[in-house]
Amino acid sequence: MLTLKPLPFAPASLEPHISARTLEFHYGKHHQAYVDNLNKLIAGTDLETATLEDIITKTAGSLDKAPIFNNAAQVYNHDFFWQSLRPADASLEPPSDLLKMINDSFGSLDSFYNDFKAAALGQFGSGWAWLVKDGASLKIIKTANAANPLGQGVKPLLTLDVWEHAYYLDYQNRRADFIEAVLKNLLNWEFAQSNL
Repeated sequence: MLTLKPLPFAPASLEPHISARTLEFHYGKHHQAYVDNLNKLIAGTDLETATLEDIITKTAGSLDKAPIFNNAAQVYNHDFFWQSLRPADASLEPPSDLLKMINDSFGSLDSFYNDFKAAALGQFGSGWAWLVKDGASLKIIKTANAANPLGQGVKPLLTLDVWEHAYYLDYQNRRADFIEAVLKNLLNWEFAQSNL
């Protein structure tokens, strides 16, 4: 049985960029629902004792297992998203190794921000923007709905949730403002570095 992992920060510590009220719904309701639904779907099956990553890889692309995949992938994506954020008063600079890779792959940190924002804005409908490691370089990819980089041969470093429930209470329909606020104020560069 899977459980909802605790947030790696206090709910109010992302303010003013993401409110504790948004976290109450996003984490406490949406994320919790994915965990609860997944546990119901895998109860009594051979997936009941599998790891979250194994559930995702074993059900990816299977139409009859799509509800399991969708809920499992959303649990994974949200777990990764919370780790990708850090309190608003923490360091804004990527560690030197990661910064060098960003500069080598995108030209500069500002170019990375612009490319990541374009990917996140360009995701039609619900989905995710990801910073991934592909071999020796970094790339930005976007995935729709519950899809994620697992099984794509790349290693996720950071993600940004661009489903409306991630920002609607704080930003209404202003996805671009939400993306900008997270990119410039809340990215957990230490977490990204640890995934290299």
